[in-house]
Amino acid sequence: MLKTLDRNLERWALLIFYMMLVTTMAIEVIRREIFAYSSVWGEEVVRYAFIYLAWIGAAAAVRERAHIRIDVVMHYVGPRTKAALYILGDLVMAAVAVVALYWSWETVLVSAKFGSVSAGLRVSMVWFLLAVPVGFGLMLLRLAQSFLRDLRALREGTPVHEGNQLFD
Repeated sequence: MLKTLDRNLERWALLIFYMMLVTTMAIEVIRREIFAYSSVWGEEVVRYAFIYLAWIGAAAAVRERAHIRIDVVMHYVGPRTKAALYILGDLVMAAVAVVALYWSWETVLVSAKFGSVSAGLRVSMVWFLLAVPVGFGLMLLRLAQSFLRDLRALREGTPVHEGNQLFD
């Protein structure tokens, strides 16, 4: 079960938020065009679903090494050097993620302290602001997995996982 969760956690979350976004947006368009009526909550649901979609998608991209990168040098180095460069990149990205996680968590705590709520849904903003620390937390988890995978490749001299390429 843990393997399935590890493989598909982001996919399932992305599917849920994407379906929520598309369904709500379709309902709101129909309501606006046919009934000449729209709601404030619909726009907020779409906005916050998109925010969660973006941050969880970023973590999924880290897992698959699908982020945009300049990898011209990678074609000219051996497997050990390539693994070392990926490890360096993961460490830099992890440092940025730790800083971002700290500051985004600080924002969540401030929102919780003052009890801010969204304008349309009247729901605590904590639930929406949590998208950023959740995204960076998942990103750190995936970076740790990537780091261990690359460390193993460096030790064994095997080819490093490069993810799926968009263009060949």
